[in-house]
Amino acid sequence: MVGDTLISLLRQIRAGYPDRRPQAFPQTVLLCGVRDVRDYRIHDGDNQIVLGGSAFNIKSESLRLGNFSHEEVALLYAQHTEATGQTFEDGAIDYVFEQTGGQPWLVNAIGYEACFRAKTARDRSRPIGLALLAAARERLIERRDTHLDQLTNQLREPRVHKIISELLSGDIAPGTTPPSEDDQLYVQDLGLIRTRPQVEIANPIYREIIPRTLTWITLTRIPQETAWYVGKDGRLDFPKLLDAFQQFFRENGEIWIERFDYKEAAPQLLMQAFLQRIVNSGGRIDREYGLGRRRTDLLVQWPLDETQGFHGPVQQVVIELKFLHKSLEATIKEGLAQTADYMDRVGTDEGYLIVFDRTLEVSWETKILVRQAQHGKYRIGVWGM
Repeated sequence: MVGDTLISLLRQIRAGYPDRRPQAFPQTVLLCGVRDVRDYRIHDGDNQIVLGGSAFNIKSESLRLGNFSHEEVALLYAQHTEATGQTFEDGAIDYVFEQTGGQPWLVNAIGYEACFRAKTARDRSRPIGLALLAAARERLIERRDTHLDQLTNQLREPRVHKIISELLSGDIAPGTTPPSEDDQLYVQDLGLIRTRPQVEIANPIYREIIPRTLTWITLTRIPQETAWYVGKDGRLDFPKLLDAFQQFFRENGEIWIERFDYKEAAPQLLMQAFLQRIVNSGGRIDREYGLGRRRTDLLVQWPLDETQGFHGPVQQVVIELKFLHKSLEATIKEGLAQTADYMDRVGTDEGYLIVFDRTLEVSWETKILVRQAQHGKYRIGVWGM
């Protein structure tokens, strides 16, 4: 319920509270929804937000269904084993909890997808392993069921936009004011972010679905083909791919960026859409970003043997996306250290640093840059644009 209908209901509850209970009015009323009644926004005739007032002054207590703990996820999946005899391999529960953050709908959805919708898993003598769960995760993201599809509408809300755009870009945009405590609590209550140990998008599945949602139209219109960048050894030729994106960004960046709702993070989102277009045919992208990081970490994984998929040899490539926030050399120096650290964590020797210069008065000839740099034991390619 929204608008006048919602106000009417709340006013009736308020009016019946003082002296009509329990003879002529319910003793207790429970309002159950996806958000706290305090988070509703009602606009008057001048489109100004109406806050407070007797219509909203009805709440005694708010209760929130929290996320499952690791133990609760294990107990839930054990019920499937008890009912069907089908077991889960070592690490399966850890993977589900890590990917979902314990979000109840996601925990159930990835389990149902792996155990009931995957044909190979209907053989109850076959344990559910990481491969089945990873495939189930990808299908959920691609299919965007109702719960995930609702993210699209939530991301359009101004209160959500301010929080998520900062997380995607990794920093507070220059000249903007930080979001209010009320806005951050609202986005947290929606389950989109968590604030401990630091502010970040709630779980890896949301980290994947949010940029895909924001760039889906763009992704379908970028004229790129995977075959253009696959070498004879089956590996993706990333220097060639990054050269192509650099030219694409120079020719089309301003036009595409204007189409994004999230303009603060638009260069990074455009790069992710470009990569997703190439990788969609068999690889995957893992993403890490958060407020204060001043960067986006991408890990591209590309199977080198189609018959074995991710169970065989896999090309792993780290791509670090940064905005120029001080001098070019200082930004590159900081970015190289961050890229090398991420390469070390994932165990790969192939890494690239992309620096976006958002300074309008700087010419493209100055922004365009391609060089090789050494940081410790790692040779890292640097692209500026």
